[in-house]
Amino acid sequence: MSARPAVGEVAGGAAPPALPRVLSALFYGTCSFLIVLVNKALLSAYSFPSPMFLGIGQMAATILILYVSKLNKIVHFPDFDKSIPVKLFPLPLIYVGNHISGLSSTSKLSLPMFTVLRKFTIPLTLLLEIIILGKRYPLSIIVSVFAIILGAFIAAGSDLSFNLEGYTFVLLNDIFTAANGVYTKQKIDPKELGKYGVLFYNACFMVVPTVIISFSTGDFQQVTHFQHWTNFLFVFQFILSCLLGFLLMYSTVLCSHYNSALTTTVVGAIKNISVAYIGMLIGGDYIFSVLNFIGLNICMAGGLRYSFLTLRGNSKPMQPGDEENALPEAKS
Repeated sequence: MSARPAVGEVAGGAAPPALPRVLSALFYGTCSFLIVLVNKALLSAYSFPSPMFLGIGQMAATILILYVSKLNKIVHFPDFDKSIPVKLFPLPLIYVGNHISGLSSTSKLSLPMFTVLRKFTIPLTLLLEIIILGKRYPLSIIVSVFAIILGAFIAAGSDLSFNLEGYTFVLLNDIFTAANGVYTKQKIDPKELGKYGVLFYNACFMVVPTVIISFSTGDFQQVTHFQHWTNFLFVFQFILSCLLGFLLMYSTVLCSHYNSALTTTVVGAIKNISVAYIGMLIGGDYIFSVLNFIGLNICMAGGLRYSFLTLRGNSKPMQPGDEENALPEAKS
């Protein structure tokens, strides 16, 4: 068995420098933090009736931005041919499921409880990386991951605002997010579609069927009769959500490229805990309990410990890790 870095590598075998890894993680965390706040305002404060339509707006923004950028030679990705759907599968299906379940769960739960349940994405990502990408992680990393999960269990055990529909959506979102991160890591090989190709064709393949579903379920009709379309502040936040949707998808791919799907997921967890702390102070929908507060702090400690181990591992000699998986990733 070949020696390889334990965490955070790009296809090709060599771990990237620490600075791009840290900056890509910060970029992803910032985009993810902002879009949760904006979507919460749209779906809760304004009672926008359609998470699906919000997802359509984000996909349309992604297509428009990348297409114009390609025309102006700012970014490069391959033109469409019949091999592209095969190269992408099953990412488009996972992509739309992730969008819809994520937006739906945001509207059904308080921000603090939403962030707790999202922690279950982490062990799912760890499991899928082991199964699909063949990765191996040292015990210290696994312990940090399960500290986050332990904190989530403790925090969720005191939830006084149980919502079955919300819990179902957020757990589905956990599954889709884990699968999206792992398959994206597998398919962003620059010799194939690359980062921008994966983003562009994902959005292209899923925007039309999503629009059809929106029409057939009456969802689109609800949106057209929504009363706040003449409200400048609402329209501004809707457009901002669409732009942030593109930035979130791009930053997710970038973070996975320079780090790993698991690192991207843990960064998201740390961001979510920060949102939870803010929700305690200004959200107005947090129900305080000692167990919940203790659980959130355990989650944060586990996330920070993971971050420390990941960055420290980049400057260490070779550990049991990812190198033997570099060739399979490069061929996918």
